[in-house]
Amino acid sequence: MKIVMVGEAATHQHELAAALATPAEFVALPREAHESAQWDDQIDGADVLVAMRFKRSTPAPRFRLLHAPGAGLDGIDFAALPAGCTVCNVFEHEIPMAEYAMACLLEHQIALASIDARFDSDRFSQAYLGRQPRGELYGKTMLIIGFGRIGQAVAVRARAFGIRVIALSSRARDGKVAGPMDEAYTDAQLLEQLPRADFVVLSCPLNEHTRGAFGAQQLAAMRPEAVLINIARAAVVDQAALYDALKHQRIARAFLDVWYQYPAREGDQVMPASFRFEDLPNAFCTPHVSGWTHGLFERRYRLIAQNIDRLARGEPLHNVVAGHA
Repeated sequence: MKIVMVGEAATHQHELAAALATPAEFVALPREAHESAQWDDQIDGADVLVAMRFKRSTPAPRFRLLHAPGAGLDGIDFAALPAGCTVCNVFEHEIPMAEYAMACLLEHQIALASIDARFDSDRFSQAYLGRQPRGELYGKTMLIIGFGRIGQAVAVRARAFGIRVIALSSRARDGKVAGPMDEAYTDAQLLEQLPRADFVVLSCPLNEHTRGAFGAQQLAAMRPEAVLINIARAAVVDQAALYDALKHQRIARAFLDVWYQYPAREGDQVMPASFRFEDLPNAFCTPHVSGWTHGLFERRYRLIAQNIDRLARGEPLHNVVAGHA
């Protein structure tokens, strides 16, 4: 079994090899191999290509299975794939991303790090006697836009804090939304529901319907004290409208972990957005770390290994998004 791992995936060869029952030959390639024919001779004839991206303007090398080491497929040009190739993805990111979302909520309401930074033993008496009440999560309302694996994982944790959860999902049209929520509405009802929310969590996929769909009109519908948390894709939100809303304090705060531009290869220096969001006091910015945990990689590569073993035995694959199971 020949397995080619590209870019960041190549750094997890140990996790994959440890979980794999099938004997395998591994090839590690740099990130830019996803779009350059320079490495095609090393990919050609592979049984499995593990990569988050694949694009070609020339005829593609042959391989049987493209296994994305994540859920997102927007970096794959399906038209460029070789004939007969199967594409699978893997999840498991919903656990750390939901924890990250809850950390954002707690940071906004409690801000423990800031309280700790201001602590001074010499001024303890004044600080204690001058304490000001802070906010709490209990009784707040959260609107989750996109109620798939991530949205539902956020909802489970939010409800444990006593937060009322409103789910926004296209499945609500048919009354088929199930899971940990108090109410469910369709995408067409977004503007009606936004004014109700203390927290708006974006966890929807990026596609032709969602790209730029959260713009000036949606931001204007939010309450001035409301908070936006984007753990979906940056391009779901119109960045100029978001910057303007934050700069003029039309919403209280935004937690941003996903960005509009990323480096394509080692050594690239890119700006994450057209605006310096980090300069705004009400923008909390992190470099796409919401799902980046040790547990995530252990779970993902264990599942990828199981799929590769199934491929070797000729058994149906799990999480097939294109091609044959």
